[in-house]
Amino acid sequence: MNRQLLLLTLAQGLFLINNVTFIAINGLVGLQLAPFGWMATLPVMGYVVGGALAAPLVARSQARYGRRGSFQIGLLVALGSALLAAWAASAQHFWVLVLATVIAGYYNANGQLYRFAAAELTPPDWREKAVSLVLAGGLLGAIIGPNLAAWTRALLPTPFVGAYLALAVVAVLGMAVMALIQFPPAPAKAAGAAAG
Repeated sequence: MNRQLLLLTLAQGLFLINNVTFIAINGLVGLQLAPFGWMATLPVMGYVVGGALAAPLVARSQARYGRRGSFQIGLLVALGSALLAAWAASAQHFWVLVLATVIAGYYNANGQLYRFAAAELTPPDWREKAVSLVLAGGLLGAIIGPNLAAWTRALLPTPFVGAYLALAVVAVLGMAVMALIQFPPAPAKAAGAAAG
């Protein structure tokens, strides 16, 4: 089995742990902090909107820094946004929590590209299986994500601050895994494409 592909599958699992945990707790924390009940799901919406807004930035970072560099930037954003969300929950700042989730959307948009990178790590006749294997890594998130939220909910005096700090640890683990993956160099742009 391709070691690089297995590492990317693990990175996908960590990405889905982040996604599932973030979605699981953001609405609950939003409900605790929102000035009005109808605003409770704004942190969840912020994550999705942030991902949509970040898509062009992620595309540019992929072109400029390559797969691993861009993926590491996404993980750094995941770390920072988790820490900001932890502070927002602890300090009871609803709008900072919303901002943290919008920023976290960058990692969401970035991590969506892991499956496409899988095709670059294998021979052409194995690409479909490679993409499937990486996507199957998401099962890790489906199993661990909800449990991580439950295990860390009351870890600290303020509910869910521990969950956000756990997501910061997950981001650091993701950075360590990503540092071990050797992606092939991006193909050189054609002279006509570069001129246009």
